Amino acid sequence: MDWMTSLQGLIGGILIGLSATWLMATLGRIAGISGIIGTLVTARPPGDSAWRLAFLLGLISGPIVLMLAGGGAGNVAGAPGEVIGAPAGGVPLMLLAGLLVGLGTGLGSGCTSGHGVCGLSRLSVRSLVATVTFLVTAIITVFVVRHVIGGGA
Repeated sequence: MDWMTSLQGLIGGILIGLSATWLMATLGRIAGISGIIGTLVTARPPGDSAWRLAFLLGLISGPIVLMLAGGGAGNVAGAPGEVIGAPAGGVPLMLLAGLLVGLGTGLGSGCTSGHGVCGLSRLSVRSLVATVTFLVTAIITVFVVRHVIGGGA
């Protein structure tokens, strides 16, 4: 890893922390992506969906602005000129994985951004348990896929 990659990660982490702090300080809301997106349409009170839409547009437009400014696409592209490569396991597996992630965020009452970033910073024991569960599940999944099934590099 070179210094530029480390610097980009540091700046990205600072921006995530600042945006989560800003959202909590100004609106009293937790920057949990699954909750923000999940209640975008059904937001109560009705006027509460404007900030949710702005947050979602910021998630999408940030990387686009970075790429347009010549910052590249990070490590998601498989070849020069690609924005993102094809799903490693194919589209059906990607859709199934997305569905499982959605179900998991519902069962876990949040996602890694809500629990891992915002919950841990508030010293929430519930978020600590959720984050450890996310990480252990990810470690087991990578181990099974790479070493038991043999499907990854």
